Amino acid sequence: MTAETLPHTAADDGRALAAAEQALALEIAGLEALRAGLGPDFAHAVNLLYATKGRVIVTGMGKSGHVGAKIAATLASTGTPAQFVHPAEASHGDLGMITRQDAVLALSNSGATPELSDILAHSRRFSIPLVGITARRASPLAEAADVALILPPAPEACPLQLAPTTSTTMTLALGDAIAMALLDRRGFTAEDFRIFHPGGKLGARLVKVADIMHGPEDLPLITPDRPMAEALIEISARSFGCVGVTDDAGRLAGIVTDGDLRRHMGPDLAARKVSDVMTATPKTIRARALAAEALAIMNAYKITALFAVDDDGRPVGILHVHDCLRAGVA
Repeated sequence: MTAETLPHTAADDGRALAAAEQALALEIAGLEALRAGLGPDFAHAVNLLYATKGRVIVTGMGKSGHVGAKIAATLASTGTPAQFVHPAEASHGDLGMITRQDAVLALSNSGATPELSDILAHSRRFSIPLVGITARRASPLAEAADVALILPPAPEACPLQLAPTTSTTMTLALGDAIAMALLDRRGFTAEDFRIFHPGGKLGARLVKVADIMHGPEDLPLITPDRPMAEALIEISARSFGCVGVTDDAGRLAGIVTDGDLRRHMGPDLAARKVSDVMTATPKTIRARALAAEALAIMNAYKITALFAVDDDGRPVGILHVHDCLRAGVA
């Protein structure tokens, strides 16, 4: 029997939706309480982590460990060098990964996770800054930490109050909040983000026009006083479906596209001057712009190629819609 054929009733579906709504409502309430409780301790933690010359060592056991690994990844990808260290492995040699230049961000809902004890002791022994995230102020973690971020009381979304749900959601959100505060403090930019995300959809969204455009050697260009016969040869030779028209100063003054050819088709087309056929003031873009922006312009104006120009309006490259598709920008 497959999942599709398992018997279920409308009442089953209703109970599933009700359970989901209840879980989300409890977690949202937890996040609201967390936001309301932000204060000087949070700012102190951010200041401490910002001043760290080494890495932020994130650690935690069980669900807190899974959350900690994600927080470490978020910190690393947004400008704060970070690494997750498993507390059990730390007790068997990985403490050597933690240097005096680092800071430790330790996660434990109870604040009494025994596997954390060696890392806590190591941080105290070598005066390594320690930030703790826990739900209990009266706990070994909170008492040992230089800064203790205390999660507000909130019921778990688990109806049995056993599986960490609301508490892990709040911990993860607090880790994200720390990462975003540090990102803001460092002046981390989209260009910085791209350096750490060269692959995948995120990387494609941040590709610049200059990264994928065809350079000056490939530009189809002609001057307005030339006959259309030469323009047709240039369009066919470069395969962009257009030719740019430059004025005496080398600025892009117009463009001749397949559409212009159709509109001016006639027995005398080849003998006419380019200036008689071209479309003046074509759409352009800067090479430093995002390729996604160029694609949006091409879609909006139903064109397939776009010249990149410098600040004086001189063409420096050309981007075809196929270049965007190959780069995964679409």
